[in-house]
Order: sequence, then structure tokens, then C-alpha cells
Amino acid sequence: MNVKLIAIGKTDNKEMQNIIALFQNRLKYYINFELEIIPDLKKFKNLSEKQQKEKEGELILKKMQPSDVVILLDEKGKQFSSVEFSKYLQKKMNSGIKQLVFVIGGPYGFSDKIYQKANEKISLSKMTFSHQMVRIFVVEQIYRAFTILRNEPYHHE
Repeated sequence: MNVKLIAIGKTDNKEMQNIIALFQNRLKYYINFELEIIPDLKKFKNLSEKQQKEKEGELILKKMQPSDVVILLDEKGKQFSSVEFSKYLQKKMNSGIKQLVFVIGGPYGFSDKIYQKANEKISLSKMTFSHQMVRIFVVEQIYRAFTILRNEPYHHE
């Protein structure tokens, strides 16, 4: 199974980029992982919130294949403990999915088309985080899930 993370907007903070790169590098020992960054919209200040979500949604859809299983990072999604998330990923791998795609939306969330394309929604917390922080959390939790599945000492319980 391949795992892809799609996110809107680049991360300017070098420290955050380094942390993401650290976990991306670690993940290559477990799965094929790809981080796809969609550049921020140009001239978005003239767009309404809905228009911005629709434009971002079009860009996100272009990065997906019809067979992809799409998981949105959404505040209304299901919450997991790290162990539960590792079991969730194991079930996805066992089901024969070719590519699992996690999506972090823009500042206003997702368009209706993206919600329609999505197979599921996951919430990392009831708290609100910056989109840059969410990237770190998602990549780290995917890595943690694989260490749990292999009974490696990264996760302590």
C-alpha cells in the first residue's frame, strides 16, 4: 500500500520542514510515502471563502486517482488513540488498498466535491492546530502506527 499526504500551502518554517523530513525519511523503511504540497492560491484575497475552497478542491482532485481511498483530516472526523490508528492502518493494508490518501485542507476546510470524494474523516483533536502543525502530527502518527505494528520501542504504553 502507498500512503500519500496532500496539503495546501508550503511550510516556510525550516524547523517544521526538518521535522516532517525526519519522519518522511523514517517512513521509507515501512511504506511508500509521498507528501504532495499544493501551492497556495494566487490572488485569493479576491475570492470568497466558498470560491477558495472550490479552487483548492479542484487542485486536490487533480492529485488523486479514481481508485484512491481518501481520508480527510477534519475536525468532525473520528478520533483514534495511536494504537487504534495503527490497527486502522493495518485493516486498510489488509483490505488490498493500492493507495491511501490523507488530505489536509486549506484555511477554510474542504469543498463539497472533496467531501463527496472522501471515504472517511479523521480528527486529530478537538483542538485547532495550524495546517503546518497538522502535517507534522499526521506524518509522525503514521510513523508511530508502523512502529506499533512492528512492536518497535518507539511507542510506550
